[in-house]
Amino acid sequence: AHCASQTVFGEGSETSKWMIVGEQPGDQEDIQGRPFVGPAGKLLDQCLEHAGLSRQQLYITNAVKHFRFEPRGKRRLHKTPSVGHIDACRWWLVQERKFVKPKNILAMGATAARSILGHQVSVNDARGRSHLQPDGSRVFVTVHPSYLLRLTDPDTRRSETDRFIEDLKCFGE
Repeated sequence: AHCASQTVFGEGSETSKWMIVGEQPGDQEDIQGRPFVGPAGKLLDQCLEHAGLSRQQLYITNAVKHFRFEPRGKRRLHKTPSVGHIDACRWWLVQERKFVKPKNILAMGATAARSILGHQVSVNDARGRSHLQPDGSRVFVTVHPSYLLRLTDPDTRRSETDRFIEDLKCFGE
């Protein structure tokens, strides 16, 4: 993996009762220095709107604060963060949680779920229910919007996007 150009910290309402945690910044996030500004972020914004939420109400961040990638020609392709990267960045996420004190936390993807829950989880097994944390917050686990973007069958993409919107609604209650 090559080095990211910058650290991408969380942003949003510092008094929000909702925190969304993604896996790691992507190419556009690394370039702009802001979380969820690329294709997955645009899809997330659309789905949030369908769920009755807006980015302005949320604090949004990532479990890993830097873009891990492999160069392919002129493109930089996402590379899954290692457990070492997750563990090294967990301190930041813990501090963000202490500062914001969210009531509900949405972990999008296995990396985010592992970082928040402290152990490896299957997104499908953990999805659909809340996980009460020692600080009283509730963690919800769902897919990452980039998963939805990779689905090639239109019917599957539509049904999975609808399911993701339902996850956002549960998280937003």
